[in-house]
Amino acid sequence: MKSALDARAETGGTVRSLLREGLRALERAGLPTARQDAEWLLAELVGVARSTLYLEPDRPVPAALADRYTQLLARRLRGEPVQHLLGWEEFCGLRLRVTPEALIPRPETELLVEWAVEVLRAAERPFPLVIDLGTGSGAIACALAHSLADVSVVGIDVSGAALAVAAANVRAAGLETRVRLVQGDLLASLGRVQADLAIANPPYLVTGEIRQLPVEVRDHEPRLALDGGPDGMAFHRRILAESPAHLRAGGWLLMEVGERQAATLAPMLAAGAFEAVEVRRDLRGMERMIGARRR
Repeated sequence: MKSALDARAETGGTVRSLLREGLRALERAGLPTARQDAEWLLAELVGVARSTLYLEPDRPVPAALADRYTQLLARRLRGEPVQHLLGWEEFCGLRLRVTPEALIPRPETELLVEWAVEVLRAAERPFPLVIDLGTGSGAIACALAHSLADVSVVGIDVSGAALAVAAANVRAAGLETRVRLVQGDLLASLGRVQADLAIANPPYLVTGEIRQLPVEVRDHEPRLALDGGPDGMAFHRRILAESPAHLRAGGWLLMEVGERQAATLAPMLAAGAFEAVEVRRDLRGMERMIGARRR
C-alpha cells in the first residue's frame, strides 16, 4: 500500500498551490485578466467548474496535469489568448470551438444577436432567412438558429479555414439542417437569394492602428477579420452597396461598427435603400451597432 508521502510525490501539488502559482505569474506580467485566466486554465485541466476550485482547494492535481498547466501559463505569458488555450468560448449560451483561424466571439456581438432576435420576432414572418456575412467561427449563425427554431441561416466567409471552424460549431450544436455555410466574398456568391435579415460583424479596425493592438489580438487573431481598411469602414461600405439586392422589402440590415463609425454610416444608410436607421450602444455606452430597414 502506498504511503501518504508516496501518493503526494505522484501529484504536482494542490488546486490551491497551482492556482496561487498561476495567479502570481500572470499578475507579474501585468495581465488584467490574470485571476480569471489562471482559474479557467486550471479548471479546464482538472475538469471542474471554476467555482469548484475554491470549494476543493486541497484537491491533489496529478503531476502530468500540473506540468500541462505550467505549459499553458507559459503560452499565455507569450500572448496567446486564453480562448485558444482552452479551445472554446461561451457565446449566447453555446460553447463554441475557437482557433486562430477565426475571430474570437466577443460579448459585444451578443448584443447584436439580441437585436437580430428582436427584429425577427417582430417581423412575424414564417421561416425567415438570415444571411450572416463574414461568419468566421459561425458564432452569430449558430446563436440565431439556436435562439429561433424556425430560422434558417446562410453563413458566408471568404476563408475556408474559418468555415471549417464554423462547420464544427454547426455540427456540435446540431444545426446542420438550418445553417448552411458558403465560401465567398460577401454577397457576390449568393445569386438571387433574398433574406429577411442580413447581419455582420465585419472588420472595422483602421489598418494603421492594428500594430497598436494587444499582442493577443495583433499576433494571434486573423488579420482578415480585423483590418477594415484606411478608415475601418471598407467592408461596411461594400455591405451597404450589395445588401439591398439581397434583402426583401422590409428586411433588415444589422452591423457591428467601430467606435465613432456610426455617425458616418447612419447618413449613408438613410440616403440609400434604407429607412428607420437606428444606432445602439454597447454595455460601455459606446455606439457599436447600426441597423436599418430596407425600403
